[in-house]
Amino acid sequence: MATIARMLVRRVLMLVPLLLGVVLFVFLIMRFSDNKPEYAYFQGANPTQAQIHQFQVDNGLLDPLPVRYLRFVGDLLHGDMGTSALTKAPVRTSIGTAMPLTLQLTALGVVVAIVLSVVFGVTAALFRDRWPDQLVRLVSLVGVAAPAFWLALLMIQYLAVDRGWFPTSGYVNPADSPGGWLRSLTLPALALSLPVASYLTRIIRTSMVEELDKDYVRTAIGSGLPPIVVVGRNVLRNALITPLTVLGLRVGYLLGGAVVIETIFALPGMGQLMINGVRNGDPAVVQGVVLTIATGFVVVNLVIDALYLLANPRLRSAA
Repeated sequence: MATIARMLVRRVLMLVPLLLGVVLFVFLIMRFSDNKPEYAYFQGANPTQAQIHQFQVDNGLLDPLPVRYLRFVGDLLHGDMGTSALTKAPVRTSIGTAMPLTLQLTALGVVVAIVLSVVFGVTAALFRDRWPDQLVRLVSLVGVAAPAFWLALLMIQYLAVDRGWFPTSGYVNPADSPGGWLRSLTLPALALSLPVASYLTRIIRTSMVEELDKDYVRTAIGSGLPPIVVVGRNVLRNALITPLTVLGLRVGYLLGGAVVIETIFALPGMGQLMINGVRNGDPAVVQGVVLTIATGFVVVNLVIDALYLLANPRLRSAA
């Protein structure tokens, strides 16, 4: 455990410059954007140049960029993401309201993607070069190529509009109705997770085939161990190490894809918040959402690294 702790500490320390770089990138992009805070603040009004200049002075917008960046980082460290120019509310309050839904959608998408990819990836490997394998490979290839928004529109048409099995849009709080919550997120989670599940299915299938061809599998089965025990106890555990690393990157795809999916299904999450910020010319909101999603992506990959260390004893022994 001490070895794992040291490796995790090293990874956490490596994330510090990465996060600072992300903050710098977002800071510069927003500062050179046409959506200026002073214009967003006076949106709908007709301010004079003196009023705009006074707003810039009061908010330090005329200071040199390095000074503004350091002040921005200091504010972030204190949990201050700025104030919405449109609603005059703290950005962190808006994010705190929208983030739970995005986390629920992403978590449900991850669960669906893992379950589908493990079931179909293992099935394809066990029936290698036979019709189940060919069918899974064909369907997964189509799933990888299909955009999430296209799948979402198809599901809305055939499963919501035509058959009425699911709502076309909207969100139900789980505290109000767990069943309604599940129905409201089923189609968004499926549309979000199917491309990821298809990609992971192909990787799991390849990893399983490689493990099944190794000598220890033939030796274990030849010694009398039931194949299901060998596959479940050894082959599957070893084969999932590689897909585990890919999962971290795919979670980033799920977080980014949630922006589009939430818009299609009218879900009041982070994606909808960012789209409204862009549409209304509210740079503080856009900046806060982008930073939150980027930080979440980094944290998720740190968690995946920790799981990878736990699952791969060779890395622990080499450390």
